[in-house]
Amino acid sequence: MKPSYVVRWLIERGLPRFVLAWHARKRDPFAELINGEAGLADPYPIIEALRGDGGLVRTPLTYTTFSHRNVRAILRDNRFGVQPPMPQDVPKPLRVLHDRIAVPVNPAERPSMLVVDPPLHTKLRRPVASAFTPRAIERLRERVEVVTEELLDAMPAEGSIELVSTFATRLPMIIISDMLGFPHADRERFLAWGDRVTPLLDIAVPLRIYLSAMAASEDLNAYLADHIAKLREEPGEDILSSLVVAGELDMHELQASASLLMGAGFETTVNLIGNAVVALSANPDQRDLAIAEPDRWADVVEETLRFDPPVQTTARRVLTDLEIDGTHLAADKTVVLSLAGANRDPLVFDDPHRFDITRPNAKDHVSFSSGIHACLGATLARMEAEHALRALYGRYPNLRLASEPKRRQLFTLRGYEHVPVELGPARRTAPAV
Repeated sequence: MKPSYVVRWLIERGLPRFVLAWHARKRDPFAELINGEAGLADPYPIIEALRGDGGLVRTPLTYTTFSHRNVRAILRDNRFGVQPPMPQDVPKPLRVLHDRIAVPVNPAERPSMLVVDPPLHTKLRRPVASAFTPRAIERLRERVEVVTEELLDAMPAEGSIELVSTFATRLPMIIISDMLGFPHADRERFLAWGDRVTPLLDIAVPLRIYLSAMAASEDLNAYLADHIAKLREEPGEDILSSLVVAGELDMHELQASASLLMGAGFETTVNLIGNAVVALSANPDQRDLAIAEPDRWADVVEETLRFDPPVQTTARRVLTDLEIDGTHLAADKTVVLSLAGANRDPLVFDDPHRFDITRPNAKDHVSFSSGIHACLGATLARMEAEHALRALYGRYPNLRLASEPKRRQLFTLRGYEHVPVELGPARRTAPAV
């Protein structure tokens, strides 16, 4: 354990954690939403209690909004910038101390695309954007289909399995590893690193988990430095090789881009598949409709993204004094944007708490953000999840939950750690997909 990491956690995460815990004792709903058991288990009743009249809501830490209109507008407004992990109202001496403590490159720290604005954001995003266009992703479809069938072939003809570890994690990890040119033998290491690093995206992560994430980030950084050095000598046809050969990014920027693309190409799809299976199990009429009408699987994906998005929230920093819905916001204030709340805004979605794959405007969700920071891997996640679900239920049309699924103990990234399922008898030949 590095003492400097503890100091950084105290400034960056410990202070918000203390404030949230204090207000949770007074049963403040926002504190419970961000850092309470009820918020982790089912945030939606708390979101509705907080929604108010649809404007900005003042909370113990900052402002937040659950309005679809406001969330969408702020994400596209260049008067807002991305929010780094440290709260903006930390006293200056602590900010100076915080910034002097070096940490390994990770998705929540500069120079990750998640936490930088133009021009650096443009510099980092432009070189990789072409690999995630709809045309480029369509070229990956055959590979996704082959990997999916291989994973399904490895499952038993019937019986019980844990779906996340045997299927939902495997497909996106194999695909993104191929895209980044990582050796097949290292995939298990990436899964372990991903599990340990992604909690850094939560605002109030406990110290123990924070230190574990930092240690995993150090290991991942060392691996990437070695891998990048090899690519300089012998580049391949993958995304990372193209970034190395172009020579536009320094080592930290290359490491940040690789670790973020690995996480973004993996986490969203894992959570999306798990959330869809659980939602379909809770709504058997919708599951049966999708099985009977296979063209509906794209609708299943969009409704899952709306109903229970893999990313629940994001934040933006006010860059200049402004006013939103009659509320004055000074520069450097933070606004927490509830993507999950926006996706269940009753002003946009009829009967928003119902899972309905025939919903005509499900695609109006904001689960992939919007504006210049819109999710780079959205097209890939959609394609992977649609094919995975169609093939899974095509092979196992009687798939059911075997027991209560277990949620990941994260607020920002909402998904399942374990989804035990009873497969039922497999079809000998899966229908054409």
